[in-house]
Amino acid sequence: MEFIDLLKILAAVLALTVAIVGHEIMHGLVAYIYGDTTAKNAGRLTINPLSHVDLVGTILVPAATYFLPMLMGSDSGFLFGWAKPVPINTATVIKRGGYNAAMQVDLAGIVYNFTLAAFASIAILSMSQPTSGDGLLYIFTYLFVFQLLIINVVLGVFNLLPIPQFDGAHFIMHLSLKYKLNSIAEFFYKNERYGIIVVLIILMTPLKNYLLIMPVQTILSMLLS
Repeated sequence: MEFIDLLKILAAVLALTVAIVGHEIMHGLVAYIYGDTTAKNAGRLTINPLSHVDLVGTILVPAATYFLPMLMGSDSGFLFGWAKPVPINTATVIKRGGYNAAMQVDLAGIVYNFTLAAFASIAILSMSQPTSGDGLLYIFTYLFVFQLLIINVVLGVFNLLPIPQFDGAHFIMHLSLKYKLNSIAEFFYKNERYGIIVVLIILMTPLKNYLLIMPVQTILSMLLS
């Protein structure tokens, strides 16, 4: 493995950490605004990545999505994962701000990811592609910003999907409850334990081309146009 490949991996890991840790913190911060101190009391409003590590989402899935495609002959994989969900007392949030507040909590991480991606796109457009004559710091910075752009778009798109246990499904649940469509909310609640299975099916089948890769490519082309 060449040195530049190590730089790419390091940049990708750092970018993924910034993306997923910030995503979870934003959920907790918005909930805190509405009086829920659960995340704060649990020490989860910290930027310390160790407090947010999830064995599957932060270690196993990123390793699999990055290295398995390369082992199977592809030029490179993509880095994808998630952090341990921040604990939220939804009842407190709803009591203070209604279902609209709950939906704001649901979307907080997604807004963070897309906002970070937008800033990363502005930065990458203002930078020239590094050459062998550039210093290591500039090369690493370029790689980091580039990965920050891609990873945040991937996470934003993924979390919009109505997968049980994830943000998109939580948003639909609270939207349904707001308009008294309780059967829809009940469906997602009862099937939360199957969320990780749905994720694996998407990542391991051609579904990822339609649900992840195509939307991600569309958004990236818009941000970089």
